[in-house]
Amino acid sequence: MRNLPLLLYILLVLVFVLTPFTTAMTLAAPSSPDHDPLPPPTATATATPVAPSVTVTATAAETAHDEVTLQLAKIEKEHHYHGMEELQSIMQTKPLKIKAYSLEDESAPSLQVGGEIIVKIVHFVRHGQGFHNLFADIYKNEGKEWTQFKNEENNPYVKMELLDAPLTDKGRKQAQILRPRIDAFGTNKKNSSNGINSNNDNNENEKGTTSDVLDEEQTLEMVVLSTNCRALQTGVIAFQSYIGKVPFIAHEMIREEIGVHLCDQRRPISSQKLEFPMVNFDLVESDEDDLFSYEERESKAGVGERIYKFMEWLELREETHVGVTSHSGWLFALFNGVVECDENLKAWFQTGEMRSVKLVFSRTSPPTCTENE
Repeated sequence: MRNLPLLLYILLVLVFVLTPFTTAMTLAAPSSPDHDPLPPPTATATATPVAPSVTVTATAAETAHDEVTLQLAKIEKEHHYHGMEELQSIMQTKPLKIKAYSLEDESAPSLQVGGEIIVKIVHFVRHGQGFHNLFADIYKNEGKEWTQFKNEENNPYVKMELLDAPLTDKGRKQAQILRPRIDAFGTNKKNSSNGINSNNDNNENEKGTTSDVLDEEQTLEMVVLSTNCRALQTGVIAFQSYIGKVPFIAHEMIREEIGVHLCDQRRPISSQKLEFPMVNFDLVESDEDDLFSYEERESKAGVGERIYKFMEWLELREETHVGVTSHSGWLFALFNGVVECDENLKAWFQTGEMRSVKLVFSRTSPPTCTENE
């Protein structure tokens, strides 16, 4: 009995230590085992999907990137330069030429340029923090090293538990904090935030090169989403006010660089449709992920070909004001290997970052693809 106070003390210590941990895991966990970010669809099949009612309570401090995140981003960026020169050479042979300008660049053509040149405003968004990003930060913080794109024990991206990784609580908040900027599209108010990164937290994009200075006619007309869960979640959270008003289209060509890393393997489209009833998946040809390889990572040339196919599709769409939610590797290849742009647009995208640009399409020969290819 003399040991009873000691046992009670140990129990109290365990309670105080474990309670914050379990609370944090509950906040970071997806809302269901299938990481459904939204309420289940109603029984009425013809009903218009309703946007999830999530109050924007996220702060800059809650969504800021940790130092270990920024360090890891620099390392991963260096890996993604491999194969970029080859991709640039391939793109020089293509008939469709694309230039990207920041919105505040006075040299950019106007949307009404006409003729054979097509101009569109596109808001490129990298998904918010996913559980694979969180695990990588934890591994890096613990001093674990791994070889990128290799199936080895210390590589967090190959863990089966992270297949088609969903957003963490922080990732959802990073998507939520974009809403004020996105909701301002189509108004006559000028938002000269002058920052590429919505969090603006001591990374290489801190100076910023774009602003959301938009005319009132330039209302968002379409949102295109990667078929990976974290990008779908980011899109429906960040562009929530447009659900039911403009098309939300899933596009296989804008998903992350494919192969080896299970976090980049998507789940069956039949599962994604149940969780994202407001998204149109008609362009996705296969229910299963036929593009994914467990042995080999997609080359930069392969990623570039997918980006080019998406650009051909986007060129032929009638919409001129578009939102796109994608991934760091894909976006890095876009701005460094496919489109022509200034250096300030080539920086690595942080999680939850939105970069708004004008894309200018011109051709050396007529298009041969159709809109649905």
